[in-house]
Amino acid sequence: MAGISRLRFLVIAMVFHLVYIYSIFDIYFVSPIVSGMSLFQIERSPASNAPADRLVLFVGDGLRADKAFQAHPEPYPKSDDDLVPRPLAPFLRSRVLEHGTFGVSHTRVPTESRPGHVALIAGLYEDVSAVTTGWKMNPVNFDSLFNRSRHTWSWGSPDILPMFEHGAVPGRVDAFTYGHELEDFSQDAVVLDYWVFDHVKELFADARTNRTLYNQLKQDKVVFFLHLLGLDTTGHAYRPYSKEYLNNIKVVDQGVKEITELINNFYNDDRTAFVFTADHGMSDWGSHGDGHPDNTRTPLIAWGSGVAKPQLYPDTAVAAAAPGHDDYSSDWNLNNVQRHDVAQADVAALMSYLAGVEFPANSVGELPLSYLAANIRDKAEASLVNAQCILEQYRVKEEHKKATELRYRPYRALSEDHGLGARSRVADIRQLIDAGSYEEAIEESAALMKVGLGGLRYLQTYDWMFLRVLITLGYLGWITFALTTVVDLHVLNGRVRPSRTMAGTVVFSAGLVGLYASFVVSKSPVTYYAYALFPVVFWEEVFARRESLREGRRQLFGHIKTGGENANCCYQALGYIHREVLTVLFILGAFWPVVNGISFLQKHASLSAVWFLSCLAMSTFTLLPALKTEDVNLIMVGGALMVVIGLLYLIFEDFVLADFSWPEKSSSSSSLPRNHLGRSLVGVQIGLILLAIFITRSSALSLQAKQGLPLGNQVVGWVVLVASLLMPLAHRLAPNNHYMHRILVIFLTCAPTFVILTISYEGLFYLVFSAILVSWVRLEHAVHVFSSSSNSKKSSVAVVGDKAVATNGTAVAAAPTTTTTTTEPEPKLPPPFRPLTLHDARVALFFFVLLQSAFFSTGNIASISSFSLESVYRLIPIFDPFSQGVLLILKLMIPFALISANLGILNRRLGVAPSALFMVVMAVSDVLTLYFFWVVKDEGSWLEIGSTISHFVIASLLCVFVAALEGVSSWFIAGVEVGEPGDVVKKAVANGTVAEAVLGKVGEVLGGDGDEDESFVDANGGVEGRN
Repeated sequence: MAGISRLRFLVIAMVFHLVYIYSIFDIYFVSPIVSGMSLFQIERSPASNAPADRLVLFVGDGLRADKAFQAHPEPYPKSDDDLVPRPLAPFLRSRVLEHGTFGVSHTRVPTESRPGHVALIAGLYEDVSAVTTGWKMNPVNFDSLFNRSRHTWSWGSPDILPMFEHGAVPGRVDAFTYGHELEDFSQDAVVLDYWVFDHVKELFADARTNRTLYNQLKQDKVVFFLHLLGLDTTGHAYRPYSKEYLNNIKVVDQGVKEITELINNFYNDDRTAFVFTADHGMSDWGSHGDGHPDNTRTPLIAWGSGVAKPQLYPDTAVAAAAPGHDDYSSDWNLNNVQRHDVAQADVAALMSYLAGVEFPANSVGELPLSYLAANIRDKAEASLVNAQCILEQYRVKEEHKKATELRYRPYRALSEDHGLGARSRVADIRQLIDAGSYEEAIEESAALMKVGLGGLRYLQTYDWMFLRVLITLGYLGWITFALTTVVDLHVLNGRVRPSRTMAGTVVFSAGLVGLYASFVVSKSPVTYYAYALFPVVFWEEVFARRESLREGRRQLFGHIKTGGENANCCYQALGYIHREVLTVLFILGAFWPVVNGISFLQKHASLSAVWFLSCLAMSTFTLLPALKTEDVNLIMVGGALMVVIGLLYLIFEDFVLADFSWPEKSSSSSSLPRNHLGRSLVGVQIGLILLAIFITRSSALSLQAKQGLPLGNQVVGWVVLVASLLMPLAHRLAPNNHYMHRILVIFLTCAPTFVILTISYEGLFYLVFSAILVSWVRLEHAVHVFSSSSNSKKSSVAVVGDKAVATNGTAVAAAPTTTTTTTEPEPKLPPPFRPLTLHDARVALFFFVLLQSAFFSTGNIASISSFSLESVYRLIPIFDPFSQGVLLILKLMIPFALISANLGILNRRLGVAPSALFMVVMAVSDVLTLYFFWVVKDEGSWLEIGSTISHFVIASLLCVFVAALEGVSSWFIAGVEVGEPGDVVKKAVANGTVAEAVLGKVGEVLGGDGDEDESFVDANGGVEGRN
């Protein structure tokens, strides 16, 4: 195909998918933040006060609701009595039983610190893409409770506080943070919470001698924010069921008690409201981020001025528990106290009401009236103001949409044309309040809030259908374009020219101009222009090359997409949700050699057995739990087996390099001198693995004992990691280009990384995955040679000189100077790479399954929290999410490096162009992408939302991975020799010595003994080898 080269195709693939990945955020997750709204506050007479003069917010970062309320034995028992379960947060529990109101605050995905705090303090749910700005300065100056306060003092993490300080009015928020060096996962994290409590005490102590500070503290509408990161850090390092985590709950409870008493004593006016909650929970494996219920359910306890007292019920059986309870809270022993659950954004509305400040401008929280110690009229007034705040956001967003739409379609439930305008409905509620119908006014306000939120939802999804259709056309266009390109490049060899017409060009150009014009009028984001460009370009190219598709279908009907591939894609889609599906695929794949017949099994019995065992071993990993705990013994076993593999290679190097057969003593290869430097470098790599095993065990045990990470271990760990990754460069000093040697070097290069950054069975997976890749490469080649030799025996006879030679090496009578075949009128040498055939579709499918296995075998990458950072602490014990994330990604990418290298070698052994199979996979994989695009959710359970986003992103990135892996493959196998007799002919083509090469190969055939090392001239005139 003259117009689309291999490199250009790969670049288009990567750009297209990276752009279209962003489409779900333009469609499903648009930022809700707008500006220009009027603020609303409950109007009170001068004689009446706000519910409280000040508010204290405690956020126990990473605290699960169940752990906060359950009874547990003393974490560090000193007597038998300490083994009796008891509440570990007695002070907070006393607030629930005697002083305030409690419930569960339900968070949204992603369950990370930034979005959690934004929901709590600003009352809005940022779009999911905002998680990428976590741990960084707040990029959007949205309104918040702190900005509405007269002054806010905050203490805690440098990763959370600055974003609210810099997002507020200058000077309004004071942030006191500790240094990053305190966030050490190898140490007891309670020091972080002690730091916060101690500095709060220092502030109030200074106020007794600092008159200016004293006067500031005595003002109304002030807020104190205590961010307690110890629980999150401890949970990551030790898990939320550990004695360290449970002890941290005790530390937090005692600290909250002391601060509460300190503030009450300082003011001595009972005008302080207290709120205790968490930004997110924590899974049993010490992670968070996805929608698992353990991550989305957090405690909420409010007490003090303006907060309702607990609603107590008779202490009866669980079946007659107080309202609000379910199985989740059945073991909290709080069945006699009503539980009031809220959405996380509702907490911002609650705190704004208690502090007597305006609701944050972008707040979508609904004021939980059950938490208020107010009369029915005040609740009705507060509910109406809450509804007005939400309706104001709708008004501003609707005006913006009207100004950018050619034909705006209003939201029917709030349309003035239908007599349901927001103003009239607010006026009706006001009349109900004035008439004393407070209950009815509260019901109408609640209904109006639902309608307002529905209107915001309507405007948020206004362009959904248009964009979804546009994106769908883009993906379908890409799939068709990719298949057309594969057919043209690797089946037809570019012999069919494109056929463009003036009418077609005008139609496609007019469509693109029309789309762009509508984007200009509606002031659409720049990404919309890219979304429209791709489908037009793809479909125009497909239309111009329609003859290529027809010719390709006639020449090789179904060679790219078969019924088996359709079934495989369905299984792959299920594999994203149920990892066990991959187990079934590997068990079925284990019997693949049987399909080739008894004669093949007899000839390749040992290779088939290795493949069978490797498949069965691989099938076990997707049955193991994706979420793992540290197991030093499994790490050591995996590392030891890696060392054994390296030693066995050094011992049996000649056997391996002779394609797993014993070389004859008389062969010239056996007399060649050994590459001693190369063998020495392999020995160095084995030594690095041993050093990695030793240092990993030492570091893991030290961290488990809470003795910290020794500096020497950290330095040696980094040296081993970097040195091992640089070893391929050292092998250039003594190159050995045999493909098996290259595979071993790559295996040993990555092995120390899989030791240092492993917490459980990942090292064993690395071994089995490497074994199945090598056996796959050798088995595919054996099948190719077997099938080629079988076909050529039936269809081809080559004649050279005065003898005719059949493909089995038998001489027959022939004319002295002619060359003929029974199937081709004129033989000719093949091009450097042969065209794709039906059998190559199988190679692409196997590659696809192995690629998916690299994703899902050691964890469920569709779940953000299924990969633990625990192993990263052996190199970076201080909290640094980006550096730690890079190390984690490095480990996750290693299997892809292995599969890319092996596929590149397989391409060479099969004589297929390096890009051909990659391009096939890139085309068919987007069938999955398109399916996951349409099932993305932004509502429902948080687990569903997070999973659907992850599935789409992974499926779309798969194509980018494949494109990138081809480049990695080319680099890994540069100069590699696969040891095929056909290589002689390819080199001869390049050197212009074709005749000599052909005569030499025929001479080998004539002198051959008919065993597995014989060569033959195939039906197309090319020389092939059989092993």
